[in-house]
Amino acid sequence: MIERYLVHYFLAVMDQGNFSRAAQQCRVSQPTLSVGIAKLEAIVGHILFHRTNRRVELTSFGTTFAVHARRIEAEFAKALQAMAVDQKRKPVRIGVVSTLPSAWIEQATREACHVEGERLEIVEGRMRELLPRLERGRIDAIIGVIGDDHRSREILFEESYALALPGTHPLAHRKTLEPDEVADAEMIVRRNCEALPDVSRFFTQRGIRPFFAARTINDDRAIAFVRAGLGITVMPRCFAQKGVAMPALSGFEQRRRIGLLLESPNAGRLADSQCLNRFSAAIRTAASVT
Repeated sequence: MIERYLVHYFLAVMDQGNFSRAAQQCRVSQPTLSVGIAKLEAIVGHILFHRTNRRVELTSFGTTFAVHARRIEAEFAKALQAMAVDQKRKPVRIGVVSTLPSAWIEQATREACHVEGERLEIVEGRMRELLPRLERGRIDAIIGVIGDDHRSREILFEESYALALPGTHPLAHRKTLEPDEVADAEMIVRRNCEALPDVSRFFTQRGIRPFFAARTINDDRAIAFVRAGLGITVMPRCFAQKGVAMPALSGFEQRRRIGLLLESPNAGRLADSQCLNRFSAAIRTAASVT
């Protein structure tokens, strides 16, 4: 592999026609430059310069290599310039709760990831993982479940939970189901569900201890299991989709609010962030058409 500094040495000697002046241009000693040129010639397997007392001239192999060396150096310069421009883009680091539909996140990302002057970074996780990151300044904002706390927040939408059944289930046509009607059904456990303790308590208090056909931290996988007929599960209504029925579970009144959370010091800095505004607006829009 030819390292960049060797190309730099070669071009300096070619342009200056002299090892001494080339060394000055490269800000190295002449012996260091000479060793570098010798190393380059060993790598390419050819003598690149005719050395005389008066001037250094390219050999035929040197002339051929010079064309590529110019191109290599030009591409290096372009790459460095591109990196310098990219580093000037302001990072916007958004934590996204993992219990939102992937299709919503995909659309929100599409809306927000190409904002001029801003660079989008997404960190996915549970609220208990994202909140400490927000507090430590590791992320700038969270799209997630909002509670009653001190953080600056904007509610994007509120929703209830429902039973997710395969569309072919005998009870799929019902708007509301009683707990005892699904007491014998196999259940899918959504391990990342914010309401999981409440769901477990709800069924346990009614003497219902179902067989758990699957446990997953992936809600897309949970929906896939439901559609396939493996079992049923309690999910937020945002996961309503073709092939899945979502009747209400009588007596389970749990709701959740999804919103934008900011630490107070970040609120002013992010107020004009088009990246964050587009992302949150896309989530709000997706919720409104569900």
